[in-house]
Amino acid sequence: MKRKLQPTTDTMKEWIKTYVPDRDFFFLPETTLASFKEYVRDALVIPHEEFNNHSTYKQVQLTNSYEYWNLSKDVSYVLVTPPGWVNHLPAEKKIDLFQIQVAVDRGLIHPISDSFVYASSLGNNVIEVEGEKYAVFHKAMWEELSYSFKEDIMTDIAQEWEAWTCYDVPSQTPPHLIPFANTFPSRAGSNCLSATLFAITQQEWIVHEWVHPQTFLQRLEFEGYRVTSQELRAGDVVTWENEDGIIQHASYCIDGQFFFNKRGQTFFNAWSIVHVDDLKEDWGRYHRKTFRKAESIQ
Repeated sequence: MKRKLQPTTDTMKEWIKTYVPDRDFFFLPETTLASFKEYVRDALVIPHEEFNNHSTYKQVQLTNSYEYWNLSKDVSYVLVTPPGWVNHLPAEKKIDLFQIQVAVDRGLIHPISDSFVYASSLGNNVIEVEGEKYAVFHKAMWEELSYSFKEDIMTDIAQEWEAWTCYDVPSQTPPHLIPFANTFPSRAGSNCLSATLFAITQQEWIVHEWVHPQTFLQRLEFEGYRVTSQELRAGDVVTWENEDGIIQHASYCIDGQFFFNKRGQTFFNAWSIVHVDDLKEDWGRYHRKTFRKAESIQ
C-alpha cells in the first residue's frame, strides 16, 4: 500500500537555504534587451550561448532552480544580477521583466491563487499573465519572507515535481539502501543513474553524484551486468531507452516487484521505494532493458 512521504526538518531547512540562488538570472529574447539597456550598469549581460558554456552557471543547483531545460528557444541574453537589483527597476519595468520571465518559462516562478494564504507577503513580486497569477522568486524577496511561508511554498513546489508517496521498505532490501529508502536528499544532483549504481556497488558517495548514461553503462559492464530476457528478480537493473537508444531512466529491483528508485536530479525527487507498475506508468512508452549480473544468468 502506498503511503505519504515527508522531508525531515533538516532537509527542509537545506532546501530553503539553497532553492533560490545567491545570484538572480533573468532571461531575455533578442527583441527585449534594448528596453533594459539603461538599467544594466550593475548587471552582466551574457549571450545565451556563452552562458550555456560557462562552467560557473552550469552548476547543478542553478540548472535545477532556473530549469534551463524548459527555457524558450527565443532566449538570446541572460542578465546576471546581484540580489536586489530587480527592486531598483521602475515599477513598470519590473513588471515587464517578470512577464518576460513567465513567457520564456524561467524557473523560480510559481502560480498562485487568490486563496493562497501568504499572497499578500509577496507584494509586487506577483504578476498576472492571461488571467493567471504568478510569484516570481528572486534572492532579495526570498530573504524577506518568513520561514513558515518558505516552508509552505517549498512543500507546494516540491509536490509539483513528484507526488510524495512511497511503499514500505521490503524485507529483502539490501542493508546499505535502508538508510536512504524513502528519504529526500538535501542537495541537488543525485539522479536515477547514480541511485542505481549506488545500489549495485554499495559506494555511498556515488548516490550523491549526477551520473550520465555512458558512465552508467560502462560501470554496469565493469560490474559484470549483461542484458537478459528472463523475468525480473532481486538485484536486476532495469533501464528505459528512447528511440535513439539513450537511457531516460534506470532503477534497481529489490524483489521482483519493488524498486529502489529516484525520478530526477532535483532534491525534490526522493530515493523512494516504488512498485514495478509505477515505473511502467512513468516510463512504459520507452524501450525496457533488464540487466543482470553475469554469474546470475542461467
